[in-house]
Amino acid sequence: MEQLFAPWRIDWVERDPEDDEIDGCPFCVLPERDADRESRIVARSEHSFVILNNAPYAPGHVMVIPDRHTGEWADLPDAELLDHAKLKVAAIDALEAAFGPDGVNAGENLGGDAAGGSIDDHLHTHLIPRWSGDTNFMPIVSDTKVIVEALEASYDKLHEAFAALPEAVDDPEKTDAVELRFD
Repeated sequence: MEQLFAPWRIDWVERDPEDDEIDGCPFCVLPERDADRESRIVARSEHSFVILNNAPYAPGHVMVIPDRHTGEWADLPDAELLDHAKLKVAAIDALEAAFGPDGVNAGENLGGDAAGGSIDDHLHTHLIPRWSGDTNFMPIVSDTKVIVEALEASYDKLHEAFAALPEAVDDPEKTDAVELRFD
């Protein structure tokens, strides 16, 4: 019998499920908290933010999310669309610096259940680092995800990589997330 060893998962097993409950849209609630690290928000821009996925397909799996609550790209003004696009570019740069992947999958689940998304009324773009020969086949053939790194370790790597980007600014009002400004 093969064994998967993931001792860091004990934090998830022993957690209080009530602490995970969010009243409302998580993409609206989490950024409003004064706890970016606990919410796993690693970077922010004027109109968007980057958050680690709680159920990652690979280490560094993040989502770039506009602040505005909408499920339609057409609802976003041009400035917010451009900000989201620039933050995606910065996030890919940070992923490459932090994890050195061979590639990055970028995708969106538009259309609710039909598209496979769990949150369809707040736009978000998934960015998933990929490596040649990785275990991305596991969810398909055995309904199993292999996570090789704790979310906290991924957060630290990404935070450092975002802080090194030229768009990063010191913002004393933010507790943990790196603030990015695009000109």
